[in-house]
Amino acid sequence: MDTATITLSPSAARRVATIAAKQGKEAMLRLSVEGGGCSGFQYRFGLAEGIEPDDVIAETDGVKLVVDSVSLDLVSGCVVDFVESLGGSMFKVENPQATAGCGCGSSFAI
Repeated sequence: MDTATITLSPSAARRVATIAAKQGKEAMLRLSVEGGGCSGFQYRFGLAEGIEPDDVIAETDGVKLVVDSVSLDLVSGCVVDFVESLGGSMFKVENPQATAGCGCGSSFAI
């Protein structure tokens, strides 16, 4: 699959690299989608332990964003960013397929 279908922003790449270095792990962020949340689907983030054969990978500044093929259908075209504001800091998914989302930004509907 085309890795251009997902993008990791430089800000998110820096944050993943920092977290991974503190934990002594490789800088790979896994994004997956699960059913649930206030809007129907929710994003899940975690450091990837490895890469599966059907994973799609995007790379920014040496940091990998890993998405499984099932979740990719729901996040194709998205940009994963890391934002800091008065309300806190978080990974944020800008998903062009989402038709609705919740206030916290962790769940969405298509």
